[in-house]
Amino acid sequence: MYELVILAQLMAYPAHGYLIAKIINDIIGPYARLSSGRLYPLLAKLEQNGLIAIDTEAQSGQHGDRHLRIYKITEAGRQRFYLLMRDTSSNPGDYHELFRIKVTAFAFISPDERLHLIDHYIHYCQAHLHHLHSEIDAMWRDSQNYPQLVASPYRVQCIVNSMEHSIDCWQLEQNWARNLHDRELALAKQATAEDHPLS
Repeated sequence: MYELVILAQLMAYPAHGYLIAKIINDIIGPYARLSSGRLYPLLAKLEQNGLIAIDTEAQSGQHGDRHLRIYKITEAGRQRFYLLMRDTSSNPGDYHELFRIKVTAFAFISPDERLHLIDHYIHYCQAHLHHLHSEIDAMWRDSQNYPQLVASPYRVQCIVNSMEHSIDCWQLEQNWARNLHDRELALAKQATAEDHPLS
C-alpha cells in the first residue's frame, strides 16, 4: 500500500520525504502512522529498484540541519504505478483500504481503467454482503441444532449484531462505489458532448 501511495504522490510532482510521510499519514491516520524509520528504507528500496530517483534539478530546502532530498518518479516507476493500480488480485483481505488509495490516484489513469476498478470494487462489496447474509442465516440455523449455542442466545445475538454492523459498512462502501461509477459515466458523457458539440 505504501509503495502505491509514494508512487502516486510522485506521479503528481516531486516531493521530499517529509511531505510524502505527511500525505501518507493524512490518508491512513490518525492511528496508523508511518514513521521515518519505515519510510526512508522504503524510499531507498524504491530508489535501488530504479522506480524513483533523486531530483537533482529541484531546489531542496533545509529541515533543521538536514538537507532535504527531493524524489521524482522514473519511467520504470510509472510502469510500476500502472501495474499496481490495475492489480485487483493482490491483498484481497485489505483491498478495501487499497481501493481508497487507488481512488486518490484516479487522475493518472484512463476513464475506462477507473470504471473497471470501480466495477470490480462493487462486486467485491457484493461478495462481502452475500457472505455476511449467508453466515447470519447459518448462525440462526446452527443455534437451533447445537446445544451450546442455544444455551447462550445472548452471545449469538452479539455475534449477529456485529455481523449486521459489517453489512451496514459494506453497504455504505457499495453505495460510495456506485456513486463513483455514476460520476465517471457523467464525466465521460460530458467529455463526449464537448468533443462532438451539436451544430
